[in-house]
Amino acid sequence: MERAARDAGVRLVCLDRAAVAPGLEGEACFQALAGEVGALAAGGPVTLIGFSLGAFVALRTAACMTTPPAAIHLVSAAAPLESGDFIDAMAGQAVFRMAAGRPALFRQVTRLQGWLAAHAPGLLFRMLFATAAGADRDLAADPDFRKGLAPVLRRALWPDAKGYIRDVAAYVTPWSDRLAAITAPTRIWHGAADTWSPPGMADSLARLIPGAAQPEILSGLSHYSCLFAAMPEIFASLNTRSDT
Repeated sequence: MERAARDAGVRLVCLDRAAVAPGLEGEACFQALAGEVGALAAGGPVTLIGFSLGAFVALRTAACMTTPPAAIHLVSAAAPLESGDFIDAMAGQAVFRMAAGRPALFRQVTRLQGWLAAHAPGLLFRMLFATAAGADRDLAADPDFRKGLAPVLRRALWPDAKGYIRDVAAYVTPWSDRLAAITAPTRIWHGAADTWSPPGMADSLARLIPGAAQPEILSGLSHYSCLFAAMPEIFASLNTRSDT
């Protein structure tokens, strides 16, 4: 992704969310993230891009920004669980049910996943992609994709997954009422075969976000394959508008 951004002339910044205000929870955490984004922007235009659960973080952060983002792009986005009958169709439904109803068990399971990410990444990968659908099945068989995802999972889960745990705990708490504050132009990119974030989530977000356009539903694509397809188009649109 970094190479694609450079080729498009886009400055790409990825915040380490776990390192920003590690002692804060809920709204205070997102206000701190908004302040960090504002400081990095230094008065210039900023576009937020959120993938999967990161879309939730991007939206909650956008709602707290003093200067609204120039645009928001949501890819394979996780919508509020209370906004539709989604959870039974989610590949990670057990994780979200645990986070909502049995948070102590959720933390224990996350620690186990962290150990696997550090010591048995191949096993963790197979577990995560056991239900891969659409073009994600081809990605799961690609050695380069497997190699590239392993350090991402390790950074998120090992040796300390406090940032991930904080994000998931906030996500399973109702938050759809926050979306009325999102007035920035918002594009939603979603794979028609997504089993991590069911495609209905894209429609739900488009309905709840005042600045949202109709979702771009990409046939045959799932969660990660949608990300690879959408990002070049997103970078190209940023380049033509001189946003960073």
